[in-house]
Amino acid sequence: MSLPASAATQAARRSLSLSRKLATRNEAAAFAATTPSSHQQHQKRHHHPDPFNPKNTKGWKAALAEAEIPLTKFHEEIAKGLELGLPGASSITDKTISTFSRGELPHYAGINTFLKAPYLEDSKEVGKYDVAVVGVPFDGGCTYRAGTRFGPQGIRRISALYTPYNYEKGIDLREQMTLCDIGDVFTIPANIEKSFDQISNAVAHIASNGTMPIILGGDHSIGFPTVRGLASVTSKNIGIIHVDRHADIQEKDLDERMHTTPYFHATNLPNVNPKNLVQIGIGGWQVPRPAVPNMISRETNIYTMDDIELYGIDKISEMALDRAWDGCDAVYMSYDIDSIEAAFVPGTGWPEPGGLLPREALKLVGNVAKEGLCGMEVVEVSPPYDHADITSLMALRIIVDALGAMVSHGTLKKCMGIFDKEFVPI
Repeated sequence: MSLPASAATQAARRSLSLSRKLATRNEAAAFAATTPSSHQQHQKRHHHPDPFNPKNTKGWKAALAEAEIPLTKFHEEIAKGLELGLPGASSITDKTISTFSRGELPHYAGINTFLKAPYLEDSKEVGKYDVAVVGVPFDGGCTYRAGTRFGPQGIRRISALYTPYNYEKGIDLREQMTLCDIGDVFTIPANIEKSFDQISNAVAHIASNGTMPIILGGDHSIGFPTVRGLASVTSKNIGIIHVDRHADIQEKDLDERMHTTPYFHATNLPNVNPKNLVQIGIGGWQVPRPAVPNMISRETNIYTMDDIELYGIDKISEMALDRAWDGCDAVYMSYDIDSIEAAFVPGTGWPEPGGLLPREALKLVGNVAKEGLCGMEVVEVSPPYDHADITSLMALRIIVDALGAMVSHGTLKKCMGIFDKEFVPI
């Protein structure tokens, strides 16, 4: 008896489906017979190092290196905390804890100096330290979004988040250098030139004592008085590595020396030659045309983001160091936070998309700093525009990475011998 057409079709489909399933099973079996199991594959992988072998990964090497770092200053800090802050309550089992917070811990307590470093009330004692952090709360040179006068506060506040130890670098800033926070320059909000004089005096005082100044800006107009302060107490030549999205080399802006003008005036100083000014990251839609003729006439060194894409960070660093150090005895680094991609640093006056990624920025800073610096500034952090302190955090990281690079390469004091002239206040 013949089947109805629909039943015959269904039977044919079932037969075809069964044939396909059998064929698929046969193919799978054949593949399995010729392919090692996942366990066998794991056993035969030799193209990467064994992550559990300390000889093969930097992570394990860093862990082992920690034992070589002393804990002397840490123990001294605990003893001082117990002496000045009184021993903790009897119910506290950890007897290193004091009643009043002193030193680094807890991170959420205490007075926020930079990295909880000691506050230097007597500025005449600055020569006792390798490095002095100084705030310049000034935004009188800003031409659009103000707020960088709060930059030093923002950077110090978020610095409480950090410890002085870096796992990858295998260094502890507390143990391997001396750091103080000398406080802020007394700037004059309504007067650019008087503030510049105050800034130059402060930086010159620190450097003339053989201590490296780390400056927390402030808008970028301070780039002129900071360099002027350094140049005034040395007979030697200073090069500048300036990381920014903006050229900052106009003579005037709005008839004043603003945050768009510092390197026109800095390179007028007799021992700061424009051929030793290296500007990295310049570009975008915020480079005013009046700056360009000065870049050409002074023959400064300009590397755009396209140059960085073409050559890479390591090569750009080499080129920058060659130019900045040529005929110079020291190099100063000026880091504008807006050089970084705007998505990562919203808290700045002139954000510009297309800049450095954070990891690129840190690589560049480390490469430059490891050769030694006579000083450094980080500018244009504007906390009123920031979100969750991420811009202040990036500024902090740039500074500690620069210090870490110098400590790990033994160059922290390399440039400080250039300051051979007496400080004469303006």
